[in-house]
Amino acid sequence: MTSKLSVASLGLLSACALAAATPAGAQNAEVKEKPPMYTYIGSFAIPRAKWGELEKQSAAEQKIFDKALTGGRLVGYGSDTELVHTDDGTTHDSFWSSMSMAGVLEVLDDLEKSGPTTSSVLTSATKHDDNLLVSRYYNWKPAAVKGGYSHVAAYTLKETAPDNALDVLSKSFGVPLFEKLLAEGTIVEYEIDEEQIHTVNPGRFWVVYLCKTAADLDKVNAALGGAFGASPFIGPALDSMVQNGEHRDYLERTDAVYK
Repeated sequence: MTSKLSVASLGLLSACALAAATPAGAQNAEVKEKPPMYTYIGSFAIPRAKWGELEKQSAAEQKIFDKALTGGRLVGYGSDTELVHTDDGTTHDSFWSSMSMAGVLEVLDDLEKSGPTTSSVLTSATKHDDNLLVSRYYNWKPAAVKGGYSHVAAYTLKETAPDNALDVLSKSFGVPLFEKLLAEGTIVEYEIDEEQIHTVNPGRFWVVYLCKTAADLDKVNAALGGAFGASPFIGPALDSMVQNGEHRDYLERTDAVYK
């Protein structure tokens, strides 16, 4: 996957960098971090010949997820199919979100006990990894999305970045912009994630948003591009905050339910 930053990504990160230099009292006081939301993601590289079998897998998982959603253990769940493949990447994933670690891990136990995680289609995977993420900046509209589009932008902060860099990104730029897009119906859900259980660079974070249609992706890009155009200090600010070579984008086809 290319490491070249898109116009939209530059706009997002440059705004973060500029805000980092702003005195704390001048930052947006209305945006506050929320209680932690935990998300478990199981990712797999499935041989193409087995992709059709994943529908049966998803149906088996959905019964468990729906029960956990109705019972209040989960706030959302879904599955992704990677649209832009890489030779060393995964092809599919399942994810579920809870307001507690217990909720996430209890559902994982349910999946393991019921058998879907050991089904033949998953045992055919040539690659598998798990992530347990935490977000304090997120929101969604209750919805069931079929065949939507998730955009995931992954970044790594430099060791010299301010300790509050992710908070600055979220409070001064990310949350206000995404809340506007959420209110307009352009996106269904967004979150800014870090790892709860660290398996990669501790400075790694992910900006995620879900759209119902491809046209909505264009609207988000236009909004981010507009923010980029309004910022005159992209180069030095961006270079001071993130490791440019570590940036990655992911585009996925998503089925999801949010309570």
